[in-house]
Amino acid sequence: MPNNKTNKFAEVYSVLSNITEESLQQLSTSEQPLATRQPLNMYIKASTVDKRWQAIDCEQAKPHLLDQSTIDSMSSYQKNIENFIGTVKLPVGIAGPLRVNGLFAQEDYFVPLATTEAALVASYNRGALLISEAGGCSAMLLNEGVCRTPGFAFETLIQAGQFVAWATTQIDTFTDITESTSNHLTLKDLKINLEGNHVYLIFDYLTGDASGQNMVTIATNAVLEYITEHSPTKAKYSFLDANLSGDKKATMQSLNGVRGKKVTAEVHISAELVKKRLHTTPERMADFWRMSSVGGVLSGSVGVQGHYANGLAALYIACGQDAACVAESAVGVTRMELNDDGSLYASVTLPNLMVGTVGGGTGLPSQQANLQLLGLAGNGNARALAEVCAGLCLAGELSMIGAFCAGHFAKAHRKLAR
Repeated sequence: MPNNKTNKFAEVYSVLSNITEESLQQLSTSEQPLATRQPLNMYIKASTVDKRWQAIDCEQAKPHLLDQSTIDSMSSYQKNIENFIGTVKLPVGIAGPLRVNGLFAQEDYFVPLATTEAALVASYNRGALLISEAGGCSAMLLNEGVCRTPGFAFETLIQAGQFVAWATTQIDTFTDITESTSNHLTLKDLKINLEGNHVYLIFDYLTGDASGQNMVTIATNAVLEYITEHSPTKAKYSFLDANLSGDKKATMQSLNGVRGKKVTAEVHISAELVKKRLHTTPERMADFWRMSSVGGVLSGSVGVQGHYANGLAALYIACGQDAACVAESAVGVTRMELNDDGSLYASVTLPNLMVGTVGGGTGLPSQQANLQLLGLAGNGNARALAEVCAGLCLAGELSMIGAFCAGHFAKAHRKLAR
């Protein structure tokens, strides 16, 4: 027989049973005209911003979002936002110095992190200092590429096959078309996926020091226009991207390949240093990794890691990256094992780091300042930034797992967040 506790939970889960006919009427569509509208001009202009605030009619919010500093730098946001009303201020802390011994990143880095989550910067800072005290992490960029995947629908499988046969003869033309759209873009590869009477073309690009998503969109659209006009087998319909790219989502395809920049990083830490800085042992950290890896499998996780998203989101916001790309960037594998000498081996591999040091939000005032703080602003630094991201994620994994093993995880949040 169900007990009172079970009945209580049943009540919580049956909220919908208490909805009345009257309350359901609130869900009906309304034909009432909109009371106010904002200006149609989406570009940044002082007079338009003033009119938009008049439409909002919330004077108490205005000085916090449209302060004098924002007004003075308003024009710098022109290519990054529409319907502009101001800026949001977030606290920024630094973790480090984080020593990275990479193919491209070879410095001690102070890493800027923008977040509202207490204990986050403290944790990454602890991990960064631990890595640096151990001599730094080794980091290696393994691969890079950004793709767009247009899709084409045909009447029959025969037509789809005819289109594929033609498309494979057009690779040189596709290369010329795509690379003519940008001085910084290279068509790296073209793959084809045929599913029934649907064809997906997988265009894989190198985008230099830009994250590159707008770049590959423009390039692929140019090819799509060429295909529409010149293909001897006409598609019933086609789309610029048919969701095979893995854009802004965690996918097994990206885990096994690359989207953005694929990086791996490792560190060896003595048992003495683990005990001194994390108050636990390499054995216990390896135990935690084994149990949490099984937990990740049981939960259906794409990859197995602790909390890449915490560090990446904070760094992305601070440094002008596309924050939505954390959905795909925070995918990968963390591994912790016991070395023969009793020391700890720890590594991370991230195949989807969507980062850039030019373009997008990297030129905005605060974000450019943070990239300069890192020493990674401008051309020639995107690969180094990716290796720093891997080192940062490794620092976060070490600190968090150490906290769980020492029983300090809740204590740290209680101390710093309450």
